[in-house]
Order: sequence, then structure tokens, then C-alpha cells
Amino acid sequence: MNQQASVIHMNGNRLRIEDVVRIARDAHRIELTPEALENVRRSRAMVEEMLQEQKVVYGITTGFGKFSDVMIQGEDVSKLQENLIMSHACGMGEPYPVEVVRAMMTLRINALAKGYSGIREETLLHLAELCNRGVHPVIPQQGSLGASGDLAPLAHMVLVMLGKGEAIVNGQRMSGEAALKAVGLSPIRLQAKEGLALINGTQAMTALLCLALYDSRVVLESAELIASMTIEALRGIPKAFDPQLHLVRPHPGQQESARRLLAHLSGSERTSQQGELRVQDPYSLRCLPQVHGATRDTLEYVWATVTRECNSVTDNPILFTETGDVISGGNFHGQPMAFAADFLAIAMAELANISERRTERLVNPQLSGLPGFLTENGGLHSGFMITQYVAASIVSENKVLCHPASVDSIPSSANQEDHVSMGTTAARKLRTVISNVTKVLAIEYLAAAQAIDFGNGELGAGTKKAYEELRRVIPRLHEDREMHPDLVKAEELIQKGALVIL
Repeated sequence: MNQQASVIHMNGNRLRIEDVVRIARDAHRIELTPEALENVRRSRAMVEEMLQEQKVVYGITTGFGKFSDVMIQGEDVSKLQENLIMSHACGMGEPYPVEVVRAMMTLRINALAKGYSGIREETLLHLAELCNRGVHPVIPQQGSLGASGDLAPLAHMVLVMLGKGEAIVNGQRMSGEAALKAVGLSPIRLQAKEGLALINGTQAMTALLCLALYDSRVVLESAELIASMTIEALRGIPKAFDPQLHLVRPHPGQQESARRLLAHLSGSERTSQQGELRVQDPYSLRCLPQVHGATRDTLEYVWATVTRECNSVTDNPILFTETGDVISGGNFHGQPMAFAADFLAIAMAELANISERRTERLVNPQLSGLPGFLTENGGLHSGFMITQYVAASIVSENKVLCHPASVDSIPSSANQEDHVSMGTTAARKLRTVISNVTKVLAIEYLAAAQAIDFGNGELGAGTKKAYEELRRVIPRLHEDREMHPDLVKAEELIQKGALVIL
């Protein structure tokens, strides 16, 4: 990775999901553009002017939430911001993984870089340096309602900037004060508006969605290649993927999935023609473009929605230097992200639902024409019998997790904040769903390769690569052995993108 490629330049307007992932997972550095810094300075000048004129502005010269009618003056204006962080840092549960924390920091930096929030340049640069120097605040996962922003998670992020809270540096958990000292930084003192600017936004749920979206694309492409292996193992009929069929129902995702399935199966000697063995395949094979294609279209919709959110101003109030307006609104409300997370969870779960049905066809001799449970000596050996149980269990778990979080709301702040999104809950569940889908696909991947070993003939252009990739690390099952290590290896191949080949 060269130095130029390792830097992501931010101005608040063009951050991509891929950029967020590179910063979160590959430690790419953040640099703010001169344009962004100039916008930040102009916005800050507006705050200073309001303070001099003693204007009544929410969160600058007033309290927060239900306390918005309480005036704050003099030295208390700065103390108000520190109190905000201290009081709001009350999350619970296990901490977020480092990659989520880095994504969260990245997104908050980009939102503030747009220059509508009134933060000081030095405060924003301090947050960027935390990320660049590998200081990762310990942020509990539970506690956000997904409206008024992700207040509790982001407050834990800001604590470390003040030399408080805890952080992870080089894999070691330590106090915020020690973390800053370890990388040569000093604590900052927040000024007017800055605490509110740092925590009022949708960056926790959006961070989770960015990582989930990136992983979803990998999982979807892997699912189509694994499904293609199952088609060969069961001597399926690729005619169902003919382009002319999908032209008359022209959903883009359906057409793309059909194209990819045909590409994976190109040159295969393991498939059959209509009427050769059967007139048509069962739905779990024949309807792959329709099912996977619907997931593909959902993913593209959510990708566009989240990309917009990555480059949005989501705090309150918002300062417009062009007009001098300070507007209190609701851009912090996470409803768009909540819907996106719930929708994607449902769409991704279907990849596992249909995969488990294909695994059942592979292991069931009444459906496959193959040895029962894909073992050479059934009875003495159980083969893949219980792997299908595991797939069924995980699929069932996903059905529970896919109940939408966004249909719930609960009032807070003495009913001032009387409708919330639960978007962060939705995004947390989404990550679990995607992990579960990967596990179910890993089971099908192993079973399909085992089934292929019972047949003859050349594999397709894509399926041959996928089969060989698996067999490099997992040998054919000739007699019962502990299956868990094999399943984990197959899962890791999917996670690292080894099956994204076309």
C-alpha cells in the first residue's frame, strides 16, 4: 500500500463507503482538505458572533432536550459542553469492535468537515489525529435510541478527547488520559457548541451500516458462486438463467444475478438440459435470479441511501453561514438508516433461507440422487447430516432477528423526544444477520464440494475456482471427523472475499 493510496482526503461531500471501510479496517489516514477547514472556520466564527451578541440558541446558550428553555451564560457555556459529554456517556454492554469505532470517528469527522456545526478547527483536527494515531475509544454497544443522534455512543468517543473514559491503543485497553499520552496528544477543553456538535448525529448506526454493506456485497457474490456449485452437484438446468427470460421482467438485480450464474457455470459438463433429467428445477435452483436479484436491488438501494448519509449534516442546530440562519430541526433522526438496516437484514437473510433449502437437497438422497448425507458409508458415518441441522438453526435465528427494529419507538427526555428510530438497534442486528448468513453459506459450500466429488465432468469457469479454493484448505470427507474446523475455514474463505472472482 503506497503512501498516496493510504490517505483519504475529506471535505464532507464525497466520502464513499469503500473509504470508510479502508479507514476502519486498513488504517488509511484521514486528511481534511483546505476547503473543509475554511468552511469549519467560517462556521466557528458564526458561533463566536452569537456568543458576543448573547443570542438565545439551542445547545449554545441553552440546556439540552427538555432543558432547552434553561439559559446558560458566561463561563458555564464551556462547562455545559463538558457536562453534556460526561452525562451522556452512559452506554452499556460489550464495546464495539475497533473497526466500528474507527468507522464512527471517520463519519463524524466528515460530517463536521462540511462546516455547518460550529466546531473549532483544532477540535476537529484532534479527533482526526486520534483516528490517525490509533487511539480507539471504548464505546459500549447499547444505549442509543437512534434519534437526537447516537448520543451515548458518540459521547464515549468524545470522552477520550477530554482525557477521560477508556481507549484501545495497540491492542491495550487503558484510560483516556494514558491513551492520549501514549501517542503524544493532550486533552482538549470543549468550547461553546462543540460537545453538541460532536455527539448529535447518526454516526454509530451509519458506521455499522457501512461495514455491513461492504460485507453484504462480498456475501452476495459468494452466495451466487456457491449456489452455482450446488446446481452442478444436482445437475441443474441453466436454461432458467437465459437472458431473454429476464429481459421480459427487467429488474436490474435479477438480470445481473442471472448473468453471473451463467458466467460461473460457463463450460460446465455437470449441468443438464430441459427435459433431460427433469422438465424444471425446484425453486431453490430455478428461482435463484429472482431471489438473489431482489437482494441485489435492495443492497443497491441501501448503498445509495447510506452514501448520502455519509455526506450529510446530522446534528442540531445547524448553522448556515451563507444566510446567517441557525435552524433547529431533526436531521439527527435516524429513520432513513433504521429503515435501510431493517430492509437489508430481511434481504440478506433470504440468501441464507434459500441456501439452507439447497443444502437440504444436497444431503437428502430422495431429492439429490446422491448418497445419503453425502457419506460413502452411511450408517457407520453420519456425514453432513447435522450440518443441515445447524443451517436450519441459524436460519431460524435470523427470522427472529429480522423483526424490524424501526417499527418500535419509545418516548424520552420527558416526552420532548417523543418519537425515535431505533436505527442503531436495527444496524447492530443487521451485522449479526450477515454473520449468520455467512455461516449458512459456508455449510452449503462444504456440502456442494462434497457432492461434486461424487460426480464426473468438467466444472464451470467460476465453480472450478471456488471448488479448488476450498479443497486447498479442506480435504474431501471420506469418514466422519470433527466438522467445526472445516466450517470455520469455509466461513473464513467467504469473509475474506476468496469467492468474489467475477
